Parts: sequence; structure tokens; C-alpha cells
Amino acid sequence: MNNLSRERFPSTAAGADIDTPPFARPRAFGLLLLATGITGWIAAAILILEKLQLLQDPDHVTSCDINPWVSCGQVMETWQSELFGFPNPFIGLVGFTVIITTGMGLLAGARFDRWYWVGVQAGVTLGVVFAAWLWSQALFEIYVLCLYCMIVWAAMIPLFILTTVRNMVHGVIPAPVAVTRWLAAWVGPVIAVTYIAVAASVFFRFLHVFI
Repeated sequence: MNNLSRERFPSTAAGADIDTPPFARPRAFGLLLLATGITGWIAAAILILEKLQLLQDPDHVTSCDINPWVSCGQVMETWQSELFGFPNPFIGLVGFTVIITTGMGLLAGARFDRWYWVGVQAGVTLGVVFAAWLWSQALFEIYVLCLYCMIVWAAMIPLFILTTVRNMVHGVIPAPVAVTRWLAAWVGPVIAVTYIAVAASVFFRFLHVFI
């Protein structure tokens, strides 16, 4: 976990140098953006296709209508699925396209200015806040899970955490050097703990289904 590369970037927080962790280097981070972006994009695209099928045929059974507690079709009938007046997956389709394009740019050798990374950070932050709200609605209001929505959650967790830490390391987000070093070294466990917390919340909320 402390195996950091020797490439160094200045920290705007304290004027010190911070070792750049492997994941925050351009090529590795480009691959991470591609992996999370493609995963989220595919899930959003499937949801849009399923929604179009439901509009054409109200009796259509979606591919993730597994049981009364895991049913994309039921979730699509709620107001939460169209918070801004159109299906939520359209937001994901556009947002993940930007992430994929950024990843491909990094792999091709492109380097982006600070303003661009500030925009990316703002986008993924809004995305994870929206995903967290949808998580809360699924567990405590709708009380039904959407399989493809959960795939989007799974993509957003590492996307947000890795982007945030990457931007701290590169000085895009001013932060104390000690905090940046700790997060850079322990970003893997932070992601794992977040996954476990989300999985545990689903398990205990739907405990009667599993037991």
C-alpha cells in the first residue's frame, strides 16, 4: 500500500512534494477511467433500452425483474427514476461518456489543464451525490432494488474516490500533505470499506429476503 512511484508533483497545500501513487499516473488513471466509465455507460444504456421497451409495451418484463425486491421495472415507475423530468440514465450516459473520453485522452498522451480537472471533479462529485440519493431512495422509500442502478453505484464509488485522491496528489484540490499522503497510500482499503458499507446496508435492509 505504501509502494508509491518516484514521480513527484508539487502539493499546493504546503509547497511540498508528494510521491505519485501508481494509480494517479496518466496511463494507469486513464485505464481506471475507461474501466469505470465503460461499466457505468453500459449499465445506463441498458436502463435506457429497458425504459424504451416499457414505453412501447407497459407489460414488458425487464431483464432485471428478478423478484419483488429486485425489479428495474418497478423502480422505473417511481418519480425518483425521472427526477429532472426525463429518465435518470440519460444523465449517466452523458456523464460516463465524458469519463471515457477523458480516459482515452490520457492513454493517447493528452494532458489537461487544472480547470479541466476541476470540472471533472465537480462532475464526479455531483454524480456520487446523486447516486447516494438514489441509494437512499431505493433502500428507504421505494424499497426495491434496481440491478443496473447498483452497477452504476459500483462504478461511481472508485471513480469518485480515485479521482478525488488523484486531484489531491496533483494539487488540483488543495489539501494538507499528511492527508494526501495517507489517502494516496490507503485508497484501496477506503474503496473496499465503502463497498462493504454499501453492501451491508443492502443486506440488512433486505435481511428478510436473505434469511
